[in-house]
Amino acid sequence: MTLAPRCMSTQHPDNVSVPFFAASSVLAGEDEVREAYYAYSHLGCDEQMWDVEGKEIDTYVVKKLLTLDESYFRNNVLGQDLRLTLRVPNPEIERAEAKVLLETLESIPRSFDAAKLFYGVDIAPIFEVILPMTTSAASIGRIFRYYRDFVVGRQSMRLGDDGPTIAEWIGEFGPQRVEVIPLFEDIPSMLRAAQMVEEYLSDKDVSYQRVFLARSDTAMNFGLASAALANKIALEDLGELSQRRGIGIHPILGMGSAPFRGGLDPSSVERVVREYPSGVTYTSQSAFKSDHPVDAVRGAVAFLKAHTVGQPQPIDRERALDLMERYSRAYRERIIQVAPTVNAFARLVPPRRARKLHIGLFGYSREVDGVTLPRAISFTCALYSAGLPPELLAFESLSSDDLEFLCSAYPSFNRKIADALRYCDPDGPLMTSDLREAIGRAGHEWATDHDHIAITRRLSSTLCGTNDATARDFVVSAAALRRFLG
Repeated sequence: MTLAPRCMSTQHPDNVSVPFFAASSVLAGEDEVREAYYAYSHLGCDEQMWDVEGKEIDTYVVKKLLTLDESYFRNNVLGQDLRLTLRVPNPEIERAEAKVLLETLESIPRSFDAAKLFYGVDIAPIFEVILPMTTSAASIGRIFRYYRDFVVGRQSMRLGDDGPTIAEWIGEFGPQRVEVIPLFEDIPSMLRAAQMVEEYLSDKDVSYQRVFLARSDTAMNFGLASAALANKIALEDLGELSQRRGIGIHPILGMGSAPFRGGLDPSSVERVVREYPSGVTYTSQSAFKSDHPVDAVRGAVAFLKAHTVGQPQPIDRERALDLMERYSRAYRERIIQVAPTVNAFARLVPPRRARKLHIGLFGYSREVDGVTLPRAISFTCALYSAGLPPELLAFESLSSDDLEFLCSAYPSFNRKIADALRYCDPDGPLMTSDLREAIGRAGHEWATDHDHIAITRRLSSTLCGTNDATARDFVVSAAALRRFLG
């Protein structure tokens, strides 16, 4: 049974440091091509996610990669040894980007032709796409069928009654099919992930299916504990589906470096793999690649590629759902309270990618009870900069029984709270007496990073003035101590 790639380099802009190969602090265009090559050739990642959402798309990425270092790509075959996986817009949600999906699917046969010229044989350099914000089996199937029926399928059509077929006119199309990887980003969809995947696969002959489980936007919408428990429930459900249907289900876990967004960095890979043993592919986001010594990054990537995939950990679903419902409600009430502070700090977070605003679920264009919030990375950075890491939001809503359950079901929860407390200002404006007392009752110590607190306090005082440039410098200085932006 084919095993999917193990370490997916992504373009999530959570990095503090600017990569050495970048022309500016905001990566775009050719910088992202060089980044993909660097992730493959220098860091050892065996997959690059190529995001075509919200930016000027580059449908010539395959040709550009193959000509960037011909020797490397002849020895490391794109489409076999290495994967390039496109993340496409969801046309049912991102209406302004809907036709970008069609343009992207149309480009796949051209990339196939470029690889055939380079390698001299039929090799599909791109044969999978990621569908974000998946909420139904039908939405997955529509992309699969569009490519099969309207991109490749039209090659047998004739140009006029006695004219050539399209394939005779411009050449045959390949690959014959494109696999669709659903990306589940909210808890209701995640809890139905296995059901949707089974429905999608009901009429397909496959040996395996990749499934992407998000962490950032799930945490953004529902809180740290709920996001982790939802991941674990989905993994158990997908494992059961795999056993029952005899199909390999290969989960991709999308995690950033901040504990709130998954807590995956070069120093935590072993702990994360123990926490989610059935994960096949883990994401290497920008801070993972850019904000740590290169040898540590290479070692972490090598570990992810070598680890033995295990079985999902069983979880008490009923108890988890009860905790998630109560905790998420408290979390959402709390983020409405802190929203003005978040928005004030978020405007100071430096951009790291040339991206347009996404319009879609609350996890993208976020609005709750009339309160609009930034995207997950800026949201996370804003709260760290304000002295209240988002991991701590709604912690006071957890009872002693809840904490006992989390210690069992989500063993790294306490470590993530402890990591967040290093950067929490116990006397900051967002700290409440209820939260301070809850932290004390849980037995956590305030192992404060005093340098970080000193910077965030100066940042808060600067924010009252008009010098945004100085305030932005403080945001970056604090982030450099954490080794992630948000």
